[in-house]
Amino acid sequence: MIDLRNLSRRGLLNLGAGAGTSLVLPSLIRPASAATPLPAVPEDKAVIAFGHTGPVADEGWTWSHDQGMKAVQAAFPKLKTVFVESIPYSADATRTFRQFVSQGANMVFATSNYGDFLYDVAKKSPDVAFYECDGRNPLDNLSTYYVAHWYPTYVTGVAAGLMSKSGKLGYVGSFPVPSVFSGTNAFLMGARSVNPNATMQVIAINSWFDPQAATQAGTALIDNGADLVFGIMDEAGYLQVAEKRGAKAVMWNTDIRRFGPKAYVSSIVIDFKKFYVDQVRARLEGKWVPTQTILPMGGGVDRDAWGETVPEEVRKQADAAREKIAGGWSPFVGEIKDSKGNVKVPAGKKMTESELYNWDWSIDGVRGI
Repeated sequence: MIDLRNLSRRGLLNLGAGAGTSLVLPSLIRPASAATPLPAVPEDKAVIAFGHTGPVADEGWTWSHDQGMKAVQAAFPKLKTVFVESIPYSADATRTFRQFVSQGANMVFATSNYGDFLYDVAKKSPDVAFYECDGRNPLDNLSTYYVAHWYPTYVTGVAAGLMSKSGKLGYVGSFPVPSVFSGTNAFLMGARSVNPNATMQVIAINSWFDPQAATQAGTALIDNGADLVFGIMDEAGYLQVAEKRGAKAVMWNTDIRRFGPKAYVSSIVIDFKKFYVDQVRARLEGKWVPTQTILPMGGGVDRDAWGETVPEEVRKQADAAREKIAGGWSPFVGEIKDSKGNVKVPAGKKMTESELYNWDWSIDGVRGI
């Protein structure tokens, strides 16, 4: 049986204006391997493959990765790129990754966690460089990468705590996976930094892309008293609900404010373009070795430009938290208790990047997950 808590954000499935510049170098959970780099590949002989969990037109997660592929095409016009979208989590995934190898791929990006469906192919293809987004089990020829979304999430949580009149926050979730735990926890911690009585109710819809279910979940959360909703979906379902109901919403992946301009507070936006170009360049030049990389706030993930209805004072307070984080401060310092009242992070202890990445429990105040 699959343990959902051990899967990643996608294991089942242009930074906005004002987002700022790169703040720190990517965090390496595992630094570059001492193994011999894979040999160089002439650009006109190279094949770079992308395997996606959703449609490239989703305006969310997969769209963002597709923009990264387009950046690779622009940087290296002589190489060949191939991609397959909406790959199921089944033996069909294994067949797709095998097909990439048979097509001569020198580098394969799985833009979500495909676990053994990818590992089995990577183990049998040692001359191919593989990448797994939100993966947790690297190999000698398999790198993992993700984004430190918990920091901009905390920042938008500060804004949420200031803007919510009821102190009741809602969250449209997918599955009980680390990215959902870290997202709900970071958001509520940000909100509680300005409103200690804030709470968060989570409704999981068991999907990454289901506009109807996300709309229903958003409606239920607002019906239950939430006046600001957050989530991790790849579409605008709950934003549209918030717009109609006079509530506010923080989104994920991209700037989709046009679906609810009055409700839109901000979004956790992702940008893989530079990362993909850098990795492909290393592969072409014969410098590629496996790593485990977390792209930082300002260097792959950030908050989007504030929505039109976000008051100036709210912007200032939230951005003050962002500046502190940019300066090296971490909001994730104990004492932190879980939803059952147990102390999980002792007083004075700072959570590591690895602990934040693998967060698999809810803090006090989060319900429903």
